Amino acid sequence: MITKKILIFGASGQVGRYCIRRFAKNNYKVVAVTRNTHQKGYILKTQAPIGYLDIVEANIFDQNKLDKLISSVDVCLNLVGILYEKGKVSTFDNIHTNFPKKLAEICNSRKVKFVHVSALGLENAKNSKYAISKINGEKSIKDIMPESTIIKPSLVYSVDDNLTTRFMSLLSVLPIFPIYYQGKTKFTPIHVSDLAELIFHVISKEIYSKSIEAIGPEILTFKEILQILMKCIKKKNFLLHMPLPLAKLSAFFLQVLPQPLITIDQINLLKYDNVKTEQGITNYDIGCPSINKFEESVMKYAFNWTEGGQFSDFLKK
Repeated sequence: MITKKILIFGASGQVGRYCIRRFAKNNYKVVAVTRNTHQKGYILKTQAPIGYLDIVEANIFDQNKLDKLISSVDVCLNLVGILYEKGKVSTFDNIHTNFPKKLAEICNSRKVKFVHVSALGLENAKNSKYAISKINGEKSIKDIMPESTIIKPSLVYSVDDNLTTRFMSLLSVLPIFPIYYQGKTKFTPIHVSDLAELIFHVISKEIYSKSIEAIGPEILTFKEILQILMKCIKKKNFLLHMPLPLAKLSAFFLQVLPQPLITIDQINLLKYDNVKTEQGITNYDIGCPSINKFEESVMKYAFNWTEGGQFSDFLKK
């Protein structure tokens, strides 16, 4: 029996797909919002049994459409986010500040529970437009709807991510790989399945009026992450410590690509540790610990970037 109805914005991303499966498995009816059903619909249709998933195409800035969608559900989950700006509409302010603010206003007026996924490690990054837009979005939500829940994950990874997969693609072909700030920036990577489990835990247990930091079981530096990825794909690349001025100069040119390899804003953000804050409440504190370790998890799909693929070791024998 279907018990509740949840509306997911950003449903076609890696976190969204895992959430759809997790909620549908537990008899939630999911309404998945996407900008383009022709492009994303075929992926979304495979994520839940018939009757448990409705796919809706919508402009997230259409207030009438948002109001109609939110008024028909019990919970609204916002997963929408971007890593770089593109054009005059897809900006950090629009996506990370204005859109969540509008969702909070409508959820508040319609008495719908609101869960917003932001990011960890933003407070000190005063020179990052990404960080500032995320912080402003969180503040707007709490001002409008104090009973909402904000989940702040560290780096989220899986076979469907834009992090480990992109790094392994580059490490598999580049003998020299740049690292910034001596590779000392700390992260607590969380597997997407652990993050989806946390989101389900928060909503199913009705844990609201909190900010929860979503972290994995390990603290790893940027350099250690790259070393693990190299180990997983059996490469021994040379890690080149790139001076900050040169890093920003290269990013100035790379950020104009349709899908930038890195931007100046990302280099600014990379300076700051992405770990639990001193007074922060984490997924561990609310009884939902992460179970997936970084190397063990990445090793399960890293063969896609190794010479010979999954059975290369077997063929050498």
